[in-house]
Amino acid sequence: MKIHEYQAKELFRTFGIPVPRGSAVFSASEGRAAAEGLGTLPVVVKAQIHAGGRGKGGGVKLAHSLDEAEKLASEMLGMTLVTHQTGPQGRVVKKLLVEEGLNIARELYLGIVPDRATASLVVMASEAGGMDIEEVAARTPEKIIKQRIRPMEGLQPFNARALAYELNLEPEVLKQFVGLVAKLCDFFIRRDCSLLEINPLVITGDKQLIALDAKINFDDNALFRHKDLLAYRDLDEEDPLEVEASRYNLNYIKLDGNIGNMVNGAGLAMATMDIIKLAGAEPANFLDVGGGASAEMVENGFRIILSDQNVKGVLINIFGGILRCDVLASGVVEAAKKVGIKVPVVIRMEGTNVDEGRRILKESGLNLFVARDVWDAAGKVAEIAGARA
Repeated sequence: MKIHEYQAKELFRTFGIPVPRGSAVFSASEGRAAAEGLGTLPVVVKAQIHAGGRGKGGGVKLAHSLDEAEKLASEMLGMTLVTHQTGPQGRVVKKLLVEEGLNIARELYLGIVPDRATASLVVMASEAGGMDIEEVAARTPEKIIKQRIRPMEGLQPFNARALAYELNLEPEVLKQFVGLVAKLCDFFIRRDCSLLEINPLVITGDKQLIALDAKINFDDNALFRHKDLLAYRDLDEEDPLEVEASRYNLNYIKLDGNIGNMVNGAGLAMATMDIIKLAGAEPANFLDVGGGASAEMVENGFRIILSDQNVKGVLINIFGGILRCDVLASGVVEAAKKVGIKVPVVIRMEGTNVDEGRRILKESGLNLFVARDVWDAAGKVAEIAGARA
């Protein structure tokens, strides 16, 4: 789950992590009031969307007066902000963060991500703060320094000092940095984060270390331990089909292709998407209905796939174990009758009650293609989708 910058900074404050003074606003008048309440100029007006690169897209601007703060807030609210992470369609800005401007002497990068290959956390830092870290990694990877942290052990003081020395920090800043990294690692572990990034982490003219930006993603699988975090979810920033799928406990991710697919089991779903690509087509989604899916879940999953206007064909690939083939067939038939089928649907299934499942599909009277095997299914759906492109 992603959250906004202003929300991330609220959480940082609870852990004693220094951030600029500021507040979220939802109208131009609130923007002016927030700037006035800070009692200092200039102030920074920041668009709040779930994407990076906001500054380059015109989503971060300085206001040198209250009138300018109100004007910028009016212009930015409702704008479609396009960045390298939003895609060409962009995101509509519905909220802003107005915060104090700082006297910035130096910018750093600091991030934490899990590394599943080594079962550790990787703390990354760089003197190239304020830049796209992906660009730094591609062009000058030597500028990114790393320390690996064992989650059960937590950050050790030498880890933070090693980072600080390579960042060439002055003594008065080094001590702050060691304490800051310790707090961030504690936050990351306690809150079950999947990503934490501060870009830039700034050193001010009076040698203070402050998180000027804040990006946090949380592990969805751990949210049952953090009920309070659910209040930070912004459905406006998520794909409507993904939001709809989450209501039925379906693991759905929208992609850019034209072949919708429904599979039971994450591994089989990944393999199915690979097979679709090998057949010369592109998957329109990832959808794992799970091993114990009910007919209702299958029905809802099928309906959500068909709601995607880009879908030109559907491939259903099921191995009947816990999810029996007859249950799948019943769910598909019910969904097809309710929403109607406007694109070809190819079904490959094997396993428990497969003969009964095929009978249900055959007697449904619907135009459904039953494939011999998974390669036959992928070939059929790619051929159909290519003809309809």
